[in-house]
Amino acid sequence: MKTLFLLFIITRLLTFSGFAQERKLDKANQKYEQLAYIDATEIYLDVAKSGFKSEELFKKLGNSYYFNANYQEATIWYGQLFSFVGSLSESIYYLRYSQSLKAIGRDKESQQWFDKYANKSGLINTRFKSADDYLAIIEQNSGRFTIQSLAINTPGIDFGSAFYDDKIVFASTKDTTTVYKRKSEWDGLSFLDLYEATKNEDGTLIDPVKLKGDVNTNLHESTAVFTKDGKTMYFTRSNITPKTKRTKNQHVHLKIYRAHLVNGKWKDVEDLSINSDNFSTAHPALNNDDTILYFASDRPESIGLTDLYNVTIAPDGSLGEVHNLGEEINTKGRESFPFITSDNELYFSSDGHYGLGGYDVFYAKIDENKTYTNLLNVGKPINSSYDDIAFIIDKNKGYISSNRLGGYGYDDIYSFIETKDIKELLKSKVFGVVSDRSTKEPIPNATVKVLDSNNEELFVLQTDSLGYYEAEVQYSEAYFLEARKITYSSDNAYSKREVRLREHNFELEQIIKKIKEGDDLAKTLNIIIHFDLDKSFIRRDAQVELEKLVVFLKKNPSLKVDIRSHTDSQASDSYNIALSNRRAKSTLKYLVKRGILKENLSAKGYGETQLVNDCTNGIKCTDAKHEENRRSEFIVKR
Repeated sequence: MKTLFLLFIITRLLTFSGFAQERKLDKANQKYEQLAYIDATEIYLDVAKSGFKSEELFKKLGNSYYFNANYQEATIWYGQLFSFVGSLSESIYYLRYSQSLKAIGRDKESQQWFDKYANKSGLINTRFKSADDYLAIIEQNSGRFTIQSLAINTPGIDFGSAFYDDKIVFASTKDTTTVYKRKSEWDGLSFLDLYEATKNEDGTLIDPVKLKGDVNTNLHESTAVFTKDGKTMYFTRSNITPKTKRTKNQHVHLKIYRAHLVNGKWKDVEDLSINSDNFSTAHPALNNDDTILYFASDRPESIGLTDLYNVTIAPDGSLGEVHNLGEEINTKGRESFPFITSDNELYFSSDGHYGLGGYDVFYAKIDENKTYTNLLNVGKPINSSYDDIAFIIDKNKGYISSNRLGGYGYDDIYSFIETKDIKELLKSKVFGVVSDRSTKEPIPNATVKVLDSNNEELFVLQTDSLGYYEAEVQYSEAYFLEARKITYSSDNAYSKREVRLREHNFELEQIIKKIKEGDDLAKTLNIIIHFDLDKSFIRRDAQVELEKLVVFLKKNPSLKVDIRSHTDSQASDSYNIALSNRRAKSTLKYLVKRGILKENLSAKGYGETQLVNDCTNGIKCTDAKHEENRRSEFIVKR
């Protein structure tokens, strides 16, 4: 088939070349009776600033900022974490680092860390498993149409149908009404004009005639759409003909014009405010109540070569702000020829989404939030290995333009009947409950963020009074879910692709806790103080842990703490009592040396009387098990 004039006029012109501090810590001089709150971010940050380094410290710091969506700081501490440890067995830290980098615009690094996460998790980061996988999905929506060529087609170009009362309006290079036939220098064909033809019940078209009035000129006119009352028309026109002499800086572009029906003729043609001499705007479509105009354009903010946009139409006809339909619809390729059904469905042609070849027709549902969901290829025979464009449908009948083999000219119009509804193949339900890890009670008003496989946020859900959430997602896509609630840690889940029902329950742990009498600060602050066998000195790893306690006690100077030290069972009871007393005094001495008031501290050894495991006298245990008993506790007292 010859190089398409249509693609030159309509396409090449359109190528158009610790987390939130919701409450602060009580002031350091608060009375003892006003019990303290722990702010993990400040504690760990102060520890880090003192020069201490540990894997746990950097994890906690990274997480604290990550949970608060402070991704700039999160990247610093996750970076420190991986610099310190090299690698981790826990893949979630690779994901969080990747997401944090993505959030601050470091996309290349983000992708590298996401790849590491995917490798560690065994994920496949693709929309579909393979091209064959998607072709199988297309096949399930194929065979739903009967299609036939029309007698009005000419050896030239015929395309771009629009419903108009009981007629169909289309563009054609035929010129049957004048003796002198204008020719295009591109291929010798006549210039495109708009025609109307009567539509028969079987979809065939007869008696095509040019539209009357001021619409058809010595420029190219094509792709029209009409308001429901039939009194207003939007259509596409080129701004310069090939014979027009133009300056170096002038380019051929397309524009959308508006005309009004006056005494049976199209008059008062106006250039719309969305047009420009610097880019093209073309192929108009209207929503069901004529309040939104959809179109294709290559304006500078486009994602790809041509994108789909929309703009609101005010009652006085003025146009609002132009909006890109977004990456769910637009690709790095070409999206064009939008059409909106009475059921609020979007059909359009694209060569950027995976299809059967050239331009394919795609379908998307427009939901109540004006987002586009369940993007599907409409399948064969509407789509072919050639270019299939300008799809329109009313109930189950419509028209498609194509340059497929077997046609009469460059591009032909085909009528069709839809025999089956499109299958909503790509929908899954994601749902679950968010609860408190300790109490197991549901957490109402928690948020569940849904991110795509590139870590881009798609939408955010909120749990109901029972902690429940649910939403529809694409069946073929994998997702990341993040559950959050103020004063709680977050929880993450990976939602696998191609699962119809995806249940993901989350348990969140409170990160701001109230200290009460009898609490062990070692457990609250996750402090682990162990001693060597038969020794009472403070080990270097224990010093790192004690720094957490130092920071906390300095922030809460009125708290009184009882240091309780213990031994294993490997010596006599009397010896172990003496040894544990030495350990308690050694711990107290360290804290006093670090600036903690001595009068707020007491210390006592308990020997082997309070073992935490079964390593009692006569039981053979490893040194690691015995070490669990060689510990200190820090009990809050009055």
